[in-house]
Amino acid sequence: MATPRTTSELDSVALETELLSAWQDEKLFEATVENRSKGEPFIFLEGPPTANGKPGIHHVVARTYKDLVCRWKTMQGNFVERKGGWDTHGLPVEIEVQKRLDLMSNEAIEAFGMEEFNKECRESVWTYEVAWREMTERMAYWCDLDDPYVTLHNEYIESCWWALKQMFEKKLLYRGYKVLPYCPQTGTSYSSHEVALGYKEVEEPSVYVKFKLEDTNASILAWTTTPWTLPGNVGLAVGPDVEYVRVRVTSNPENWEGHGGAEIGEELILAKELFKEVIRHHCEEVESFPGSDLIGRSYEPLFPGAVDRNGSETAWTVIGADWVTTTDGTGVVHTAVMYGEDDYNLGMEVGLPAQHTVGIDGSFLEGTHSQLDGQYVKDCDETIIQLMHDSGLLYREKMYLHDYPHCWRTGHPLLYYAMDSWFVKMTAVKDKLLEFNSQVEWAPDWVGEGRFGEWLRNVKDWAISRERYWGTPLPVWICGECGSQHCVGSTEEMASMAKEGSPVAEDLHRPYVDDT
Repeated sequence: MATPRTTSELDSVALETELLSAWQDEKLFEATVENRSKGEPFIFLEGPPTANGKPGIHHVVARTYKDLVCRWKTMQGNFVERKGGWDTHGLPVEIEVQKRLDLMSNEAIEAFGMEEFNKECRESVWTYEVAWREMTERMAYWCDLDDPYVTLHNEYIESCWWALKQMFEKKLLYRGYKVLPYCPQTGTSYSSHEVALGYKEVEEPSVYVKFKLEDTNASILAWTTTPWTLPGNVGLAVGPDVEYVRVRVTSNPENWEGHGGAEIGEELILAKELFKEVIRHHCEEVESFPGSDLIGRSYEPLFPGAVDRNGSETAWTVIGADWVTTTDGTGVVHTAVMYGEDDYNLGMEVGLPAQHTVGIDGSFLEGTHSQLDGQYVKDCDETIIQLMHDSGLLYREKMYLHDYPHCWRTGHPLLYYAMDSWFVKMTAVKDKLLEFNSQVEWAPDWVGEGRFGEWLRNVKDWAISRERYWGTPLPVWICGECGSQHCVGSTEEMASMAKEGSPVAEDLHRPYVDDT
């Protein structure tokens, strides 16, 4: 009778190597797939990894769950092909190439050349393929990596074009502005999931600013934690049913720190509930009234000439908004249309000017202010605070500790920025999404109705475009004269529409498709 070896006599690495070698020699994975070839298909397409980075323990964890499900379905008799894939596009690839070539801005990439940059990206995506394959085999994760789908291949890009054309023809694909979390350093916007990866606790200056009403000595107080948005201010939002108070300064406070202040006799307006929290001067109440009494009042722009009126009848006026609260601030919300989702929606609703004071690189545009033009916005907080102080428009400043989203790739703070983007109109198909979600067998079952279901019930239109270089080009051609749009769904369709003498791209990446 054989005596089992003790654990101290086992060479686990040698045993693992021997076992993996036997599986490969016997093509065990392929045999399990073939053995179920007549079974009901269970479709599995791996959410593809990017091979320009090393695999980590989180990849092992995720693949363990995937493998468990696929093995279980195979044991139930299903035909499970387990299609592998490689994600070879996108920001992670670009970031690695940018670091290696020291091209840390869009201007630097374009000076280097888009064609050469994309060639570098194409070559870099396979840097760690061997490491990924080795990890895949050693953890006994069964997946077909010999016939994978690859996102840089023309066939894959063309499949995306086909899907986009279906959306375009159903009027679900459209172009518009949307305020998105945006990183000027990478030149791209981020999804809510990506934003959640980069929150940091930071202490930043916040300010209480005086907006002088026309034809009166009174100023409306508004609070903001983003002084860089003040040059873009075009409106003030108040709660129509919130009670506001107008007070007159009678004497200065005993102690005062930092910039700002108020003159004796000056009048300030803010939510009555927040008066004690905000005001440091000794004051007397002049009157109280609902926010509805302020609606329509005009005030003087903080930065005259930074934004054009463009015929707007509501620019630099007080506007009613039901979402204004008195939980913090002054009960008055400074509104810069291009730098906040609520701001943008309100601006579109009432006709405020929609004009950027900040460029795509995160710097103030020429004509904003002589001390700000061309400067990166997050470096200008102190300058703006000083400008407000010098003009008598700053009441108070204070440091504010809060969680703020940062780029999970570069570590830089994100800007909420109105992007010219392409969107899929998810709101138009929300009911169908909810219907199909109810048919999914969720495990645990509360996820489908709870977290995921709640996300679907509050679904927003999906911004799919990115201002980048290495990725699937959006197949929409726009007439430079009349503005008509045509979405191409295949390479054959693109070739059939090409002008005589125009080259037809064999590689479906930029810059080649740009020339068609």
